[in-house]
Amino acid sequence: MNDANLYSLLASGFPADRDTLCIEAPGAGDYTWRDVEAETARMANLLQSLKLPEGARVAVHVEKSPEALLLYLATLRAGYVYLPLNTAYQEAEIDYFLGDAEPSVVVCASKNLEWVRRCAQRAGTPHVYTLDDDQTGTLLDAARQASPEHAVVERGEDDLAAILYTSGTTGRSKGAMLTHGNLASNARVLHAYWGWRADDVLLHMLPIFHVHGLFVAAHGALLAGAKMIWLPRLDVAAALRELPRSTVMMGVPTYYVRLLAEPGFGRETCRNMRLFVSGSAPLLMETFNAFRERSGHTILERYGMSETVMLVSNPYDPALGERLGGTVGMPLPGVSVRVVDEAGAPCPPGEIGNIEVRGPNVFKGYWRMPEKTRQEFTGDGWFKTGDVGRWGGESGGRPVPDNYLSIVGRSKDLIISGGFNVYPKEIESFIDDMPGVAESAVIGVPHPDFGEAVVAVVVPQKGAKLDEAAMIAALKGKIANFKVPKRVHVVDELPRNTMGKVQKNVLRQTYGG
Repeated sequence: MNDANLYSLLASGFPADRDTLCIEAPGAGDYTWRDVEAETARMANLLQSLKLPEGARVAVHVEKSPEALLLYLATLRAGYVYLPLNTAYQEAEIDYFLGDAEPSVVVCASKNLEWVRRCAQRAGTPHVYTLDDDQTGTLLDAARQASPEHAVVERGEDDLAAILYTSGTTGRSKGAMLTHGNLASNARVLHAYWGWRADDVLLHMLPIFHVHGLFVAAHGALLAGAKMIWLPRLDVAAALRELPRSTVMMGVPTYYVRLLAEPGFGRETCRNMRLFVSGSAPLLMETFNAFRERSGHTILERYGMSETVMLVSNPYDPALGERLGGTVGMPLPGVSVRVVDEAGAPCPPGEIGNIEVRGPNVFKGYWRMPEKTRQEFTGDGWFKTGDVGRWGGESGGRPVPDNYLSIVGRSKDLIISGGFNVYPKEIESFIDDMPGVAESAVIGVPHPDFGEAVVAVVVPQKGAKLDEAAMIAALKGKIANFKVPKRVHVVDELPRNTMGKVQKNVLRQTYGG
């Protein structure tokens, strides 16, 4: 057994008593640690029986289920490359991913088999299986015939473990190649930094086609030998029922907003909790403060990417500092982060610049895109995240220590109006503080004089009436004129992707005409 295989690392955390529960999935079947070992062995043996080429990709487009997680672990065991695909993707999108990745195996939900099989044929994929969220599918039928014993395939740290396709809002999607070493280094660091324990119980409601649910939440529980309560998605009623016997929960900001909307949510619900983590999208200061007030817990916000897994985190241990709303905290042990100007010079605290990173967690490059990979790394080996941020400054009216990072936005969201740089997050923070505003998104739209004009799209609080002219007038008294939105559009809700990120490309299409 080679410890460089990520599965070997995760299995090293399994408890001595293999008959305790690993996954408790209400209504969808439970799995002990012994079951996990046996079922991943069967699936790994099935994959190996197909005589796949070295480095074969296994593409997976299925609903969340315990068996889907076991398939991921089995792919690692067998030494192949796991390729999770967002369940919202349709035929044209799957066509692109399969054509680009050329997987040897595709696993899909049976309801999509007809069109996924067409995509697989076009991509030259020889093996197509089904897997549903009710413990059925041709994959499970075939795996049941295989042996429950399996020797983990040796892999080196630099061997590929997974390919994650980025969202592709600025062009065609890129496949981020993550190695066994990348994922193992991050799992080890988070295990220590977030204080994972064998007696933890993780409430898992995130999707598992993404870094947060798969490489952060699931890895954390597996390496700790901790039980997971497995829900297919955010279900507030189920969350209120399961939280009192959980100790860790990870979510996107929407999850915390929904919990706060429930009158029954409070300190008693969270009596056994030790850690709430938020990520994948910015957490509003209002949500951060309201959650602390209601639950007695301070949400830990962190920052990561498909290409790097986790990079920066607010501290879990109070001895390292406090958790500050509006920031993502400090670089994780072993990870280096710098904020630089357009010339590559370091920005002083409080000054906004481009975020660049390096460390053992940073990906190997983009799948079959060597030129794009070269462009995204600096000459001295730092990965350009495409995010802009600053060290220190202030948040929520409080000074922020100079070793804490705050994300201001994506560089592609930067608005250049009349030659001046406008950072949407700064404007959004002013708008979000205004009476009657629930949340906002600021975008740049084409303008004949300024190049780009600043436009705000705002969601009112329930029952509130917002006046565009009054809001613009109020902002003129607070920020420089070139930052003030030329228009304020009031909407019922902002468009979001499955991980809760606001889709500014959709807003630009809607309001950029």
